[in-house]
Amino acid sequence: MEPPLVTLSTCRQLLALTLLFVASWLAVVPGVARAGSREQMRSLDEQVQEVKSDVLSIAAQLDRLEERLLYPSNTQVALFVSLVEGEDFRLDSVQIQIDGEPVAHHIYSFKELEALQKGGVQRIYTGNISTGEHQLQVTVAGKLPGGRDLGGTESFRFNKDIEPKLVEITLAGRVSGAASIELGEW
Repeated sequence: MEPPLVTLSTCRQLLALTLLFVASWLAVVPGVARAGSREQMRSLDEQVQEVKSDVLSIAAQLDRLEERLLYPSNTQVALFVSLVEGEDFRLDSVQIQIDGEPVAHHIYSFKELEALQKGGVQRIYTGNISTGEHQLQVTVAGKLPGGRDLGGTESFRFNKDIEPKLVEITLAGRVSGAASIELGEW
């Protein structure tokens, strides 16, 4: 006989019941504290901390389960955006399509742009695609340091195998006003 399958909704219900238990436990603590000694209060506080720790552990497990269910490793693709080292153009937005379907569009804040210029990498998309060859289209908009518009669209082909696919999109500005967009794999 097979063990019962634990579903995401069952885990969420268990987490909700645990949180309800903790909330009701916290409502009882003040009454017990007045009637009991400091030792009882300390014991209750330790128990509450233990329950909180258990709830956080369950929430972390639930997040991992959700990711495995939503993005199985054999269909997972993740796209990352970075800037060439030393770039000082202002990146305004990036739009990405896979096989003609829009999958990501991001408008950058000053802090996000600053992080990218300091060498940061942004995960812009995580999703599922079938194994095989796919087309990736990247459109970039921004401004060069002199105020000229920067833009461009590039199309690439990549192959998705059975393992998760990690793709880096590296951006650079050109004096001509066209964005340099390169594709790399991790």
